[in-house]
Amino acid sequence: MTGKFEALSVETLPKRLGANEALTERIGKDAGQWKVREVGDGNLNLVFIVEGDRGAAVVKQALPYVRLVGDSWPLPLKRSFFEYHALTRQERRAPGSVPAIYHFDEDQALIVMEYLSPHIILRRALIEGRELPNIARDIGLFMARTLFRGSDLSMVTRERKADLALFADNVELCDITENLVFSDPYFDAEMNRHTSPQLDGLVAELRADRDLKVEAQRLKHLFAANAETLLHGDLHSGSIMVIDTETRMIDPEFAFYGPIAFDVGMLLANFWMAFFSQRGHEENGSRDSMRAYLLEVTAETWAIFRAEFSHLWRTERTGMLYQRSLFEDQGDVLGSEQALDHMLSGIWTDLLGFAGIEVHRRILGLAHNADFETIADADLRANCEAKALKFGRHIAVNRRQIHSIDEVNTLAALIEQENRI
Repeated sequence: MTGKFEALSVETLPKRLGANEALTERIGKDAGQWKVREVGDGNLNLVFIVEGDRGAAVVKQALPYVRLVGDSWPLPLKRSFFEYHALTRQERRAPGSVPAIYHFDEDQALIVMEYLSPHIILRRALIEGRELPNIARDIGLFMARTLFRGSDLSMVTRERKADLALFADNVELCDITENLVFSDPYFDAEMNRHTSPQLDGLVAELRADRDLKVEAQRLKHLFAANAETLLHGDLHSGSIMVIDTETRMIDPEFAFYGPIAFDVGMLLANFWMAFFSQRGHEENGSRDSMRAYLLEVTAETWAIFRAEFSHLWRTERTGMLYQRSLFEDQGDVLGSEQALDHMLSGIWTDLLGFAGIEVHRRILGLAHNADFETIADADLRANCEAKALKFGRHIAVNRRQIHSIDEVNTLAALIEQENRI
């Protein structure tokens, strides 16, 4: 299927893709018998599950606009190109952590990929109170492997620079992040929204908070200028699919070269937001166990990331940075470890900033998350959100004075136990 772009629909997909071998080999050749359902609930794309007598697959197609807003906000179809290339690299660097890719059609901006079943979106599982046993390990390993192996710590310089040039063209999606995440929450941007009037006073305080706004712009500067590694670019609990025994990362269309700390901070922010939202999901009993679990997950994810990143540093550091010829080859293992500690310390400090800003944008900006949005009682929702906003402000502004994940989790627990703010 090539030629002029045309959006798929449930009705047209079997006819237009009925001869596509990537589909027919996996789900059956009789397209007339295919069952097609549209399941896309994200902000940007069409997503279909296609089932036949032999199996099922997913067809994901970009639209020439932001689906959440409509055709008044155009977006280039080329974002599917970046998603495809990011997925292929993630699979090489962290095998088994993303869906298998069967087919890519650049003209039609579509990817045919593995149907993950019975997986569900991680955010939904956390809202339901499910304590999944492997997510910290799986996500921590994924981040360490993709972020290390996509950087100058590991890659051949010429290949990394060619990749940097390729992903540098993902301008429009970077622009979304640069504005929606780092700037819009801190002024009266047109598409902002928040729980009103309950949060009006706190929102006014945050928009007048000079220290916070300066820190947000310093983080935006870091995001835009520090091309350390190939990022997922949108790693949150809605971009991860899970069952008890497996975790897969999806939707890397925001992929670009940026700071290592960005993916880690955005991901941990989503666990902390899930933590603060639990009070709003206690219809069937206390969520004390779930709150404790979520804080344990943040600590374990960071510990796994550190351990795997350190292991790769010691075994796969073949790029142009911190060459072994300067350290280990001269018998100076301590020098290598000093450099590693310095790098991990910088990642830690910066991830706290990115996490705090992510909390703010998910409550004050355009794209909210279901952790809070599914809390029907507006007063209760606002109370949960206010605590998260206070937490986000603290870790963003004071990130250089916070030295451990235990400090952060102790702060989160103290804030969560406060009365209404």
